[in-house]
Amino acid sequence: MVIEEIRKDFPIFNNKRISYLDSGATTQKPIQVIEAVDEFYKNYNANPHRGAYSLSIEATQKYEDTRTKIAQFINAKHREEVIFSKNATESLNLIAYSYGMENLKKDDEIVISIMEHHSNLVPWQKVSKVTGSKLNYMYLNDEFEISDDEIESKITDKTKIVGITHVSNVLGTINNVKKIIKYAHKKGAIVIVDASQSIPHMRIDVQDLDADFLVFSGHKMLAPLGIGVLYGKKELLKNMTPFIMGGDMIEYVYEQETTFAPLPNKFEAGTQNVEGVIGLGAAIDYIEKIGYDTIQEIENEVISYARQELSKLDYLTLYLTPNKENHSGVISFNINGVHPHDVASILDSEGVCVRSGNHCAQPLMRYFGIDSTCRASFYFYNTKEDVDRLVSALNKAYEMFKKYIVK
Repeated sequence: MVIEEIRKDFPIFNNKRISYLDSGATTQKPIQVIEAVDEFYKNYNANPHRGAYSLSIEATQKYEDTRTKIAQFINAKHREEVIFSKNATESLNLIAYSYGMENLKKDDEIVISIMEHHSNLVPWQKVSKVTGSKLNYMYLNDEFEISDDEIESKITDKTKIVGITHVSNVLGTINNVKKIIKYAHKKGAIVIVDASQSIPHMRIDVQDLDADFLVFSGHKMLAPLGIGVLYGKKELLKNMTPFIMGGDMIEYVYEQETTFAPLPNKFEAGTQNVEGVIGLGAAIDYIEKIGYDTIQEIENEVISYARQELSKLDYLTLYLTPNKENHSGVISFNINGVHPHDVASILDSEGVCVRSGNHCAQPLMRYFGIDSTCRASFYFYNTKEDVDRLVSALNKAYEMFKKYIVK
């Protein structure tokens, strides 16, 4: 499938002449996903698990069929290991409160990387303060990677939980999570993988990784906003207490006591984002139709071109690993001496959409000695023309500011 055909599936590219380079924040949605949500509301709208009438039964079937589809998509052993949430942030908080609070004690250690998104960092600060455990960090080498020595020196016999992003949302660094998981298990720790920035670009096999928990957000992989997934090994989930309590996650409720429903329902309190679940199922169908091999082929060509062209701009500082094999679809950069927000505004005037800011990774920015960056994040609907427009817009920004830059 050629890129021109793919782009026709995305209405926004027909409606606006933009180079959208912010897929790390959220991806654009293909018409197949939009129509799946529309079809649900037109023909199947009812509350799953609530009614004995046929419409509710149909809604339940579609909701649960998507759970099965996701389990197959990530190769979960059991479909009930797939829990729906509103995003990866909620999934990570669920793990922190339902597993971390219950299983950590004084002087236990939590290990995360300095490149974690705040959603896989701030909850662990809270957990460590409440439980008396210690929060430790794995830091980066000069190539923006976590070395084997760093892994082995930070994950110790005291480590009980390791949290690691599969792909950095700032650097695009692909971490060797399989190696981290294997070493952490050797030390008796469980591992939580944040796959938000990886699953849009590469196939995830939770059994092959042997991940204890894995989370992702649907909106970063073509699905609607407000739907996320938590995968957890069945034996871990069974022993965890619910994070949110209310309707549909109960078995029996008495005046002073409640028993909870079996997996996965005990973690899905209240009316769920059913349209998001339906949209996520359609997004998975679309990704499978394109195929990860094709996705990676397109992305590798465009990102290699972006790395090549951006490296020619001597006024830019690039924050990315020189190892192309360990780099995914994110490139962070700064025009030296110019605030990223100013750069992003000028790029926007040229129809180029990038993110500027700290990317919910303030400790990483502080580690680099900076406040923020611009970030271009690519997906398989991007082209070399998008890269050319980015470079042209950056040249314009530099020309506007160069006389004010203090060298």
